Amino acid sequence: MAGQDQTGQSVADKSGLGSNGHHPEVSTDRVLSSPVLVLNLNYVPINVSTVRRAIILVSKGKAELLENHRGEVRTVSAIVEAPSIIRLVYLVKRPFAPRKLSKKEIFLRDQYTCQYCGKKTQELTLDHVVPRRQKGAHTWENVVAACSRCNLRKAGRTPEEANMRLKTQPRVPQPNPYRILQNRTILDEWRPYLPWTDDDD
Repeated sequence: MAGQDQTGQSVADKSGLGSNGHHPEVSTDRVLSSPVLVLNLNYVPINVSTVRRAIILVSKGKAELLENHRGEVRTVSAIVEAPSIIRLVYLVKRPFAPRKLSKKEIFLRDQYTCQYCGKKTQELTLDHVVPRRQKGAHTWENVVAACSRCNLRKAGRTPEEANMRLKTQPRVPQPNPYRILQNRTILDEWRPYLPWTDDDD
């Protein structure tokens, strides 16, 4: 018989079979705490929730289930699909806060690529295009990622003085609604809803 938690819920796999020799049981808590991609009405990711929270949103009519790859959650009176992706039925307008200037954000903006030689590496340094000793500002437009070799070659000079050329002109990065997923594992079923993941593979 399927195990139950304190709320009287148990979990079965997608076929609905329990521990009768056909399919193994899955931990209720594990499924209820699994990540769920929450899309805005316009299909733009707005949050990563849990199966427990997603079930509540769907049951209250605030969201619709788009993908179910988590199996089912069995309650005392019903079997409920465990969502993997849900979409809100209303549009949430969320202003994007400007990105804070930091070493990590510069590396992300420059895609971990040296802006002088084009080498892609995790071993990067920050370089002020107009050096600080020449009163160069510590701003998005004056800071780039540079490999140690290029940084050493450029030293305290401007690119023109060092006879070096920037690959791209540094700018303030645009707001990115997908930043909520930067440090998360992207599940396979999420990828069709995230256009940039195919390019990153």
